[in-house]
Amino acid sequence: MHAPRTGDRVFITGASSGIGAALAREYAARDASLGLLGRRRDALEALAASLPDSKRHRIYVVDVLDRPALQAAAHDFIAANGGADIVIASAGISHGTLTERAADLSVFDAVFATNVNATVATFAPFIDAMRAQSNPCRLVGIGSVAGIRGMRGAGAYCASKAAVHSYCESLRVELRNTNIRVVTIAPGYIATPMTSKNRFPMPFLMPAERFAAQAVDVIARGAGYRVLPWQMGLVAKLLRLLPNVVFDFAFSRAPTKQRKGDA
Repeated sequence: MHAPRTGDRVFITGASSGIGAALAREYAARDASLGLLGRRRDALEALAASLPDSKRHRIYVVDVLDRPALQAAAHDFIAANGGADIVIASAGISHGTLTERAADLSVFDAVFATNVNATVATFAPFIDAMRAQSNPCRLVGIGSVAGIRGMRGAGAYCASKAAVHSYCESLRVELRNTNIRVVTIAPGYIATPMTSKNRFPMPFLMPAERFAAQAVDVIARGAGYRVLPWQMGLVAKLLRLLPNVVFDFAFSRAPTKQRKGDA
């Protein structure tokens, strides 16, 4: 197993809370220098202050939809640290959607912009700098088990995460003969503020800290694709194998994800 090197330079979007913040704490515990990007200054400052050697970490109060600001943050991190070793596109949003509801069309736009387009925009400014380095580097996309099959009432989220999986696979092939490995991590149910809104059972719910510890090891190995926790990996394989007629019958009455604005 390849352990993360001490002194890794790690840039994380969506670092204000949830998976992004958990990954930041895990990497800081392993002596990494971090770039923490998110929309909430108070949350980023509190996170940075709680980390070992807090002054070595940089915070960027940026919305990932603001491409010029995202690019400027990437360039600042590269300049301040002499490069970047790991970039994790962790920013994401989730809302239930129903296609027949006109109000949900803008929600589809927002989910795809944040979950898919911002992943591309996060990676883009780092690739040339990483190629110029001699050390192994990682670009990490955060997908989801929800991207494996389309779930009732979650069309935007499921489709966006399926797009993240396919995009990262394309990028992985493009960068195969370089020093950059593209890693796709598909979380199952992780205990975060995002999943706390779910109003249905969440099998194999995993604490964010345990997820982060396992994810950092997966990233260090440069695995192309991994579902965490492993139990959800088995569920994912079964979902892929289900014939459509069986899948449709089994999930047509499943509970739906909460829509934006629903109580």
